Amino acid sequence: MATDTPIGATVLEAWDDGLRSADPLRFQGYVPPESREESVRTALVNLAGMKTAWIDCDFGRLGGTMGCVAGERIVRAFDRATSLGAPVVVTVSSGGARLQEGMLALLQMPRTVAAQAGHACAGLLSAAYLRSPTTGGVFASFVSLTDLRAAEPGATIGFGGPRVVAQVTGTYPSPRSHTAESALRHGLVDALVQPARTWSWFASVIGARPWEPLSVPHGRPSVPDVTSRCHTPYGHLLRTRSAWRPSGLEWAARITETWLEIAGADPSIRAGLGTIDGHRVVVVAMDRYAGRMRTGAPGPAAYRVAQRAIRLAGRLGLPVLTLVDTPGADPAPESETGGIAGEIARTLLSLAELPTPSVCLVVGEGGSGGAVALAHTDRLLMLDGSVFSVIGPEAGAAILYRDASRAPDLTTAFRMRPAELLALGVVDQVLPEDVAAVRTAVTDALSHAQVGDRVDRAARATAKALTD
Repeated sequence: MATDTPIGATVLEAWDDGLRSADPLRFQGYVPPESREESVRTALVNLAGMKTAWIDCDFGRLGGTMGCVAGERIVRAFDRATSLGAPVVVTVSSGGARLQEGMLALLQMPRTVAAQAGHACAGLLSAAYLRSPTTGGVFASFVSLTDLRAAEPGATIGFGGPRVVAQVTGTYPSPRSHTAESALRHGLVDALVQPARTWSWFASVIGARPWEPLSVPHGRPSVPDVTSRCHTPYGHLLRTRSAWRPSGLEWAARITETWLEIAGADPSIRAGLGTIDGHRVVVVAMDRYAGRMRTGAPGPAAYRVAQRAIRLAGRLGLPVLTLVDTPGADPAPESETGGIAGEIARTLLSLAELPTPSVCLVVGEGGSGGAVALAHTDRLLMLDGSVFSVIGPEAGAAILYRDASRAPDLTTAFRMRPAELLALGVVDQVLPEDVAAVRTAVTDALSHAQVGDRVDRAARATAKALTD
């Protein structure tokens, strides 16, 4: 292997060391490498006490290119891991497909994808650490399909390497493009991790060791102020919207002990593999203080990361906790052309199809369809200082009366406060804004929620509203 004794892991068994390519194209000047010099090597390792398949693709061996031997080793590694019920970790730096093996090299892209898919369908987890460079057919196949991806800071990452980009387009990409940092900003990798911490990150991904707590940006609100209460519905709404109230990110940090980011391109929705009382759970948290397009208003990319996280939870058999706080999804033209309506629908679908229990906690403003996209869960909880509404009352007043000043009247008419929604059967429980009480309630809900309650609650509330 490229690293015979990876930090934090022990090689138990090297795999397929005897495989060697036969130079299928008789490519001039190409000498098939000895087995030990091949770009990809695979092994079974003990990673923090857990048997794990390791795929190592190294640019230092034939540019990390994927030919027939590399593809075969990758396929066999995923297949063995599936048989063993083991996770897969990948360390990679690659120039792409091996040109000297032509189309036979390119065929390894779908072969490795199919093997990775079989491993995923078995409910098993995979992770990749991308070093410099990671490009071409390796990046565009099994590596990009791993469940979580970290990258070395400063690494060159992209489908086409800079020289290929220059040849095809006539211009080299900008220094900010094709970097690990750019990949993180656009949700293509989930974290930047220093090389020395690679195996610690892997151990945390597979659940063998804890990772770090969720970090909240400096200067954000702390615990809610429970000393003041507003007795009018509109005053309650304004208090919910106040700048000193914690949002979903703050509550996620207080409820979870550890957090592994599942990154997206729009920070108005954050997702992560967290632990609550030592148990793994996928958490999807809205952040009203962040946003790619408009602060607090999720755009299409925000809902896509939510879908990714929810699907991962379903495949790994993990429960889901969502934290809602948004005035509504972003309605700007850029969001419309990006398919915001479809992404909300697909987020609802991902929760509808989720085979594991789910809980939603409304911590602030639940605004219209953009909020309900994360609230189709088996248990629906609300903090007593939160609200949930069919639409923001200002927008509702503009629609119904063409007069936004009538928003206070609609706030009353919409019955958007927690106790009113509990009476309507829309929510299951109203919680005091106390961290310990919320943690206890969320833990209890995650333990007792039954898959399908999400549908039954909505059906009961609807039936209650119907008359013969």
